[in-house]
Amino acid sequence: MEDMKRQKYLTQLLNKYAYQYYVLEKPIVSDYDYDVLYDELLALEKKTGVVLDSSPTQRVGGEVLKGFKKVVHKVRLFSFNKCTTIDELKKFLSDVESICGKQKFVVEYKFDGLRIIAKYKNGKFVEASTRGNGEVGEDVTEQVKTIKSVPLEIDYKGELTVAGEGIITLSNLEKYNKTADEKLKNARNAVAGAIRNLDPKVTAKRNLDVIFYDIVSIDDSELKTQEDVYKFLQQNKFLTGKLFEVVENIDEFEKIINDVDKNKSMLNILIDGLVVKLNSLKLRDEVGYTAKFPKWAIAYKFAPQELTSVLRKVEWNVGRTGRVTPTALIDPVELAGATVKRATLNNICDIEKKNVKLGSLVFVRRSNEVIPEILGLAQEYENSTPIVPPKTCPCCHQPLHRIGPNLFCQNTSCHDKIVARLDHFASRNCMNIEGLSEQIIGLLCDRCGVKNLYDIYALKYDDFVSLEGFKDKKINNILSSIEKSKTVDLSRFLDGLSIDGVGEKTAKDLSKKFRTLKNIMEADLSSLVEVRDIGEIIAQNIYSYFRNTNNLSEIQKLFDCGITLVEPKNLEISADSPFLNKKVVLTGVLKIYPRAEATKIIEDMGGDVVSSVSKNTDLVVAGEDAGSKYAKAEALKIKIINEDEFEKLIKS
Repeated sequence: MEDMKRQKYLTQLLNKYAYQYYVLEKPIVSDYDYDVLYDELLALEKKTGVVLDSSPTQRVGGEVLKGFKKVVHKVRLFSFNKCTTIDELKKFLSDVESICGKQKFVVEYKFDGLRIIAKYKNGKFVEASTRGNGEVGEDVTEQVKTIKSVPLEIDYKGELTVAGEGIITLSNLEKYNKTADEKLKNARNAVAGAIRNLDPKVTAKRNLDVIFYDIVSIDDSELKTQEDVYKFLQQNKFLTGKLFEVVENIDEFEKIINDVDKNKSMLNILIDGLVVKLNSLKLRDEVGYTAKFPKWAIAYKFAPQELTSVLRKVEWNVGRTGRVTPTALIDPVELAGATVKRATLNNICDIEKKNVKLGSLVFVRRSNEVIPEILGLAQEYENSTPIVPPKTCPCCHQPLHRIGPNLFCQNTSCHDKIVARLDHFASRNCMNIEGLSEQIIGLLCDRCGVKNLYDIYALKYDDFVSLEGFKDKKINNILSSIEKSKTVDLSRFLDGLSIDGVGEKTAKDLSKKFRTLKNIMEADLSSLVEVRDIGEIIAQNIYSYFRNTNNLSEIQKLFDCGITLVEPKNLEISADSPFLNKKVVLTGVLKIYPRAEATKIIEDMGGDVVSSVSKNTDLVVAGEDAGSKYAKAEALKIKIINEDEFEKLIKS
């Protein structure tokens, strides 16, 4: 009797902990404490011979199924009609309002996964199925039972059928691929392959979620709006989407569309648009249905972020550190609002893992403002041929050296390597020399013998006169910018040196930790590894760089040219600093303190500025036109302040 009482208590407690962790993303116990209680429950179940229906031990996955059973849906499941322009969305709104007058609508994410229908009786999860053709789906109860964000028990005791989308977060996909024998190509395929797999243990390993957004059928409902549906789902511990907005006019729609489209690449889930629904449940029947779609809802689709194309050729290009990287040339495709002809293939190992070949059909993905990438092989043809890495540098034709997954040109006189290094040194994030583009640097290398970083500071007016298109004003502006660049922050200077593995963030971390260039140059390996996110390989790169006599000579000659480093002040950060050890996200248009200045202030006061909102974020500073990051912070109940409040915090 006592054992069963304890067993019921542990089941309820562990389900509560799982809800906090997987749905609210706010864990209230450590993994260790959870595991201890879980093991106790497992032992009790073995002892009593009883396993409760809602026990978390049921989520590991049972025996392999022989096949999928068919499930006839109680209510026909419709898909949504689609639109891709604001004018089409206006027409949809106009059509609905011509039937029932001015109305409120709700906007939610359109998730890119697999639709799941879950059924509950007497508060217990009893069945899950796919949508199928809308009338008949497949029974995936055992698979869905393994998904920890799907409640096995709810407060509502009537008969209930809910609809949601099976998804895998991008972070979970990345984590899975790190140890998987066979890498998953994309999030959508990862979900479909996991749920439509006869072995539930495969589903369990992929750490999926189901985000619920609708009620298919319910007993004795007093729900009147989609807002009521959303609240009901949350009250019964279902995982719901982070975006839920009630809107009344096209201007509000446009703002949400633009914000989400702009920031969707920073989400941890895959979406391909927004769903717009009439808020009133009663009026939906009045608006009605077509043979395929409800007339009261529509999906606004963004430009696709992933398509297939044929890989025609691979170019190998020399970078500033001598690394030779492959770029895929593909048949042009319209992707995320741009015509894509080139896509990255990171290195030799990446090519081997993805098994892509010349003449093969490949998956191509592009997120906003991110270089398109080849994700993997879609289809291989008879005439597909392996990609053969070069043995010599594509620029200087010297032998290449393979180090790990990468090829390197070690010729210090390689033209492309020199140009790339000088271009990076002069870039906005480093020395910020305006007017010195990669093309101009190439001309200066060819005609004026510029090849070292310090050669930039020896340039004179006459060096530019012979270059086509250079007049007095343009030349003087470049020379003025070169002179102005001589006073530079230590972190920008470090970034500009092109130390392998040291970019903008690592340079800032080094600058913060060691404070002076001398300290960095003299640091031993153990000290370098102590810096956040610096591992043994990058530490060795830094250590070796500052023990190379050619590098030391170049740095000294830069100082001889008048370079002055602005080293971070060794300020004692007050324990009362509002940003001390806090992770802060900046979003929207900041006017009082521009983003770079705000970042520096927060970092100087002991904080850390991060790019995306997560459960680990402490604070969000929101300017005008803040978008999806603001919405996500609200959903996660993270503190949000405006610019005036930010200024008060600084001055306090």
